[in-house]
Amino acid sequence: MKYRQLGSSDLNVSEIALGSWLTYGGGVATATAQACVRQAFDCGINFIDTANVYAQGAAEEFLGDTLREYPRKDYVLATKLYFPMSDTDRGLSAAQIHKQLDASLKRLRTDYVDLYQCHRYDDETPLDETMQALTEVVAAGKARYVGFSEWRANQIQAAIDMPDVVRFVSSQPQYSMLWRDPEGEVMPLCSANGIRQIVWSPLAQGVLTGKYQPGQSPPDDSRAASGSMSGFIGWLTDDNILSAIQRLQPIADELGLSMAQLALAWVLRQDNVASAIIGASRPSQVADNAAAAGVTLDAAVLKRIDAALAGIRPGSA
Repeated sequence: MKYRQLGSSDLNVSEIALGSWLTYGGGVATATAQACVRQAFDCGINFIDTANVYAQGAAEEFLGDTLREYPRKDYVLATKLYFPMSDTDRGLSAAQIHKQLDASLKRLRTDYVDLYQCHRYDDETPLDETMQALTEVVAAGKARYVGFSEWRANQIQAAIDMPDVVRFVSSQPQYSMLWRDPEGEVMPLCSANGIRQIVWSPLAQGVLTGKYQPGQSPPDDSRAASGSMSGFIGWLTDDNILSAIQRLQPIADELGLSMAQLALAWVLRQDNVASAIIGASRPSQVADNAAAAGVTLDAAVLKRIDAALAGIRPGSA
């Protein structure tokens, strides 16, 4: 495993992170999920990402139970808040930041998280209120650093310009061969301000593994075939996209890589990316994904990837 510094923080995180969206605490059986976590540690993965809203707290509960067997200093733990946890609990107000972090810490069975993230931007709460509350939880030792997910460049800049508040060290955008929007404004702005990317869906919810074939039903054990995990995958299973992805297979084969490893190495080619979050449902997937760390793709390979995907307008779907 290779490790990268998370922005201006002193956190060194594995290039591959283990996520828990749609999987742990609900989508994957507990014993299998625990085996995935063990495999992650065996592979050198030290970065675990979750959120309070994942399975409405059950993902955090699962991690709180599972991580007890590992020394707290041996892993970097990140969670998030913003999305509704009840009819009245949502957003990034000061009251919610304090309340939701305390609830997350209780579920995670820890005194602190290494990274506390704003899961989206809150248009209904003044930014200065949000930033002041984040400053308070860092000062209290409940969160070591703070980050955000899916903020626009102007929102990021407004936080950067705010005086006397804690500084963001991470951004968590969707980013993959099929979704390249962060390259436009977010990555350059973050790079210039000590903020690094922790990208979600680098495998486009598994589509970039090549497991889905155009004109065929999804495999029975796949995310697309799961009633609990398929809600966000629809546009990615368009036959035009699936056909283009099949053109990546010869590139991966020539390099001795799996399709997943090729897709992860592509994401990690970006210096501003600190880590790519995987959502594994089997230990074998964790091991395969972890092997992408340290893989370098040369300019000729990157050009071939662009040519293979040229007709699907990545990032615009």
